[in-house]
Amino acid sequence: MTDAFTFGIEEEYFLVDAETKSAVSETPQAFFDAAKAAADGRISPEFLQPQVEVVTSPHTETADARAELRELRRIVSAVAAEHGLAILAAGTHPTAVWRDAQQTNKERYDVVMHDLQMIGQRDMLCGLHVHVELPDPDERVDVMYRMLPYLPLLLALSTSSPFWQSRRTGLKGYRLAAYDELPRTGVPELFRTREEFDAYVAALVRAGVIQDSSYIWWAIRPSLANPTLELRAPDSCTLVEDSIAIAALYRTLARHLYINRWRNCELDPVGRAIVVENKWRAQRYGVQGTFATADGAVTVAEMLERVIEDTAADAVALGCAAEINRCRTIAGAGTSADAQLAVFEAHAQSAGRDGALRAVSEWIAAATLQ
Repeated sequence: MTDAFTFGIEEEYFLVDAETKSAVSETPQAFFDAAKAAADGRISPEFLQPQVEVVTSPHTETADARAELRELRRIVSAVAAEHGLAILAAGTHPTAVWRDAQQTNKERYDVVMHDLQMIGQRDMLCGLHVHVELPDPDERVDVMYRMLPYLPLLLALSTSSPFWQSRRTGLKGYRLAAYDELPRTGVPELFRTREEFDAYVAALVRAGVIQDSSYIWWAIRPSLANPTLELRAPDSCTLVEDSIAIAALYRTLARHLYINRWRNCELDPVGRAIVVENKWRAQRYGVQGTFATADGAVTVAEMLERVIEDTAADAVALGCAAEINRCRTIAGAGTSADAQLAVFEAHAQSAGRDGALRAVSEWIAAATLQ
């Protein structure tokens, strides 16, 4: 354990037909075997076969994480092309039909699907997960508790899921609206200590509800497999630079909260209820929305500025001030969701709904490899 606040990134992508950009229903095992070999095991199947996940190594330098993430996207794309496939980085695929997707053959996934039934079949969703290592493992639950007010901001900056099964949802981030159908999702409970979290997990394990804490799928959680606090709220970002910016902001916040134990230490049930409301507002409006506070409404951009100001010293210490500045660009210019909707509107009149949706899928595919 060090005070470097080492971090890693996991990204999920959709696997699509290379020509039509439509989501495939199942993926040949030969693709996954070749992809794992090409990426030294950093690529793996996901719950449903039209999905694939990449995992970076732990990093202390943001530039190294960026370079590895670009490399992983390039590798999985190149291997996919050899099998007539391509990848799309977004929270939802514009036209995918969840009923067509086949479950990946794995014992853990069999258990999950048996429990979730149709809700599991509907899990055609891709996210961005960021892990940050904290010096003291006993502090992870406390930092998680005090991180809750920032979850809506991190989600708003990532929104990339405005479509669902060929329909405009009216939301910038529909992914969590669907994902929160699952149990043990959403905003964590107000646990303050590792002992409280462990007692909760132990009760569910004794009752036979879950096997271990990896079946808790909150928007943020202590990782079981890694010595980290894992952010899970964001949509999969279409642009690598957006993924890196959000990862840098989260890492900076983790350092800031770890060092400044007083920050958000008075969070109570009212505060958590406001976080839940703001999470909805991030899903609905993205960076164009406002958040509720005890003093009234603030825009996403205003909240971002407050956070950047509060954590400036931490950003400098971690060497990621430039990447965090990218968050300002996202807040001002819009997220992938805004770009997707703009592409749809630009093509809707001339190409109709189906043509416009295909244009959106093609834009995502191209932007994924920028």
